[in-house]
Parts: sequence; C-alpha cells; structure tokens
Amino acid sequence: MGINIHWTNHAQEKMRFYHLSEQRVRRVLNSPKRIESGIAPNTVAMMQVAGSKKHPYEIWVMIQQIADKRGLKRGLTRKLIKTKIISAWKYPGMTKIGEPLPEEILREIRLASLTK
Repeated sequence: MGINIHWTNHAQEKMRFYHLSEQRVRRVLNSPKRIESGIAPNTVAMMQVAGSKKHPYEIWVMIQQIADKRGLKRGLTRKLIKTKIISAWKYPGMTKIGEPLPEEILREIRLASLTK
C-alpha cells in the first residue's frame, strides 16, 4: 500500500521554470504549512514558506487525489491512492489565507488543463 505519484507535463515544466526539484515538491506534500482548495475542480493547493526574512517566497503545489483501481484488481483490501501533481510554482512574497491567486497563474493553469 502506498501513494503513487503522477507528474503532469505542466507540473514538470513549471518545476524546471522555477528550479524546483522533485524532492522539494514532495517535501511540500509531506509537510505543508497551509492547505486550501484548488481553483480546478477536485483539487487541493498546498503551500510551504521558503526564502529568508528579507526575501520570502512561497512554494505552491496543486494536486488531485484519485483512487487507483489497480489495488482492487490484485485482490488488495485497501485502495491505493494516486496523487496527480497538476502544477507547482513559486510565489514571491507572502499571501494571506484565502487570497486568490494572481490572474497570470490562473490563466496558465487553465490553458494547461485545456491542452490535456
């Protein structure tokens, strides 16, 4: 039993753009400072603070969790969970709880979901 992680092409491109490693994104998933509902249906956004006091930034990861049916086919009693990493990005500065994402990031995520 475990968590199967699937990386979308969009997430991999954003990780390269923002110089985020796979391990850094996993760290946000394992111990987020804040969790909010995502802008896409059935998604969750997780955040962790990074940087310094003088130059703070936030690392955000948007995920979707799906029950993986392979576990049932193999006769397992518990379902495996598939975590799909939809996007990852750095936000300069600090956001307030519940503050909407900037329109530029929203537009990029919408475009990526339309092309898939």
